[in-house]
Amino acid sequence: MRRFLFATSAVSLLLSAAVSAQTTEPTFTPERFRGHVAFLADDRLEGRDAGTRGFDLGALYVASQFEGLGLKPAGDGGWYQKVPFAQFTIDGAASAVAFGGRRFAHGEGVVVNPAPAEGAQTGEAPVVFVGYGIDAPEAGIDDYKGLDVRGKIVAMLGGYPKDMPSDVGAHLNSEKRRMAEQNGAIGIITLRTNAEAKNRPWARVLARAGEPMLTWIGKDDAPYSPAPGIRFRATFDSEAAEALFAGARTPLKKVLAEADRSRGRPKGFALKPTVRFEQANTRSATMSENVVGMLPGSDPALAGETVLLMAHLDHLGIHGDGEDKINNGAMDNATGVATMIEVARAMSQSGSRPKRSILFAAVTAEEDGLLGAQYLANNPVAEKLVGVVNLDMPVLLYDFQDVIAFGAEHSTMGPIVARAAAKMGVALAPDPLPQEGLFTRSDHYRFVQKGVPSVFLMTGFANGGKEKFTGFLEKVYHGPKDDLAQPIDWQAGAKFARINYLIAREIADSAEAPRWYEDSFFGKTLAQGQPNAARP
Repeated sequence: MRRFLFATSAVSLLLSAAVSAQTTEPTFTPERFRGHVAFLADDRLEGRDAGTRGFDLGALYVASQFEGLGLKPAGDGGWYQKVPFAQFTIDGAASAVAFGGRRFAHGEGVVVNPAPAEGAQTGEAPVVFVGYGIDAPEAGIDDYKGLDVRGKIVAMLGGYPKDMPSDVGAHLNSEKRRMAEQNGAIGIITLRTNAEAKNRPWARVLARAGEPMLTWIGKDDAPYSPAPGIRFRATFDSEAAEALFAGARTPLKKVLAEADRSRGRPKGFALKPTVRFEQANTRSATMSENVVGMLPGSDPALAGETVLLMAHLDHLGIHGDGEDKINNGAMDNATGVATMIEVARAMSQSGSRPKRSILFAAVTAEEDGLLGAQYLANNPVAEKLVGVVNLDMPVLLYDFQDVIAFGAEHSTMGPIVARAAAKMGVALAPDPLPQEGLFTRSDHYRFVQKGVPSVFLMTGFANGGKEKFTGFLEKVYHGPKDDLAQPIDWQAGAKFARINYLIAREIADSAEAPRWYEDSFFGKTLAQGQPNAARP
């Protein structure tokens, strides 16, 4: 709307000021949403693998959208935050584990994980079984209690106890390396539970045994590692695990049976063998970028606080066995990026800017371990970050009538999500896939680890959603069929963008920044010293 260059009276000045300050309800159209996805999921972007030309084309598209919407560059002198990566690939022929007179080569009963170090690595140490390997008395589990693992290798069960809340358990599972290092261990052997062996046969483990490990390079030029003191990691199949437990005071079969119980907590003890490990890694370098744009806040008192709206831009690139090898990533995660762009449009064209600043970030290398988000969390480009809204793979094959709001129950962002959903006639549903541990498997988790309240919406199972969602996971997810040939409901895309806009807008305009609830596990353990809130 054009502004009048003059006014005939003070009244007209006041009226025009009032109109310009109003926030208009934005519109979200299926056509605009589809346009973004159609570009990002096109074959010519070749699956947008981090560090490839296809990803760079996607990044250029997002940056051009940000510029057209009037956002401000927030990167290293522009729209891009450069993320340097190191890739480590294991030399299988030079990697093995030996103990008890037997040698298990990489890929033959054991899988040796690449380490963030170049060249040959060897070592030898006693082994201590440490249950699930979780050191978290605040969560009711202290597997290292009474055990001396200093300078030793720890053998631990994969996963976490069955009775533990899935989000807490998945978080603790991701912290095992750090916990082992803090207790003085130098290596980790992971033992597969009966449930894991059933759900993920050893053949599937072997199929990924040669995959390289990607990590980012810090300002000190060192490859990032959550636990640099852990020199060696490997996963054992049943035969190698049985051999490791030879002569143990508790047989492996009994340990696994205890883990099968709903409240099973296998106790730790020293094992008899001394393990020697051998491994060799080659190193290569690559570069990718996060695309970052800022919408400055309008309230001088709140503009120094920032709300992050993010979506991962990368996907899996070109690979596979069929004729079509392009993993286009239409749903995962061109739809999330489209949502972010449309929310940015709504924020910038609403008639009044949000009170807090909004950082929009299309991050790289999510598929490699949430690495672009982790780099951004450790190398911030904005002032005080107070909340995160993450946009990752909404399954838009139906008119969703409910959503699952991961993280909402942990902070005062929960009521904000509830109000946005109610305004749109969308129900809130509990997590229908707790076994997947989704709260820790997307980019917002890297900010949760820094103590920042976060929320992440998943389209729910109502209105036929269960069949469509699970069918997508079983037949399409992480494959070439995730393309524009799917029967995507573009109106559902516009609807998903609107609900996330309402959430982010209220967070940005609220008088008080989001707070963890005082009884939240994540608030208590990851945000100590921050103000919290009583649960309503």
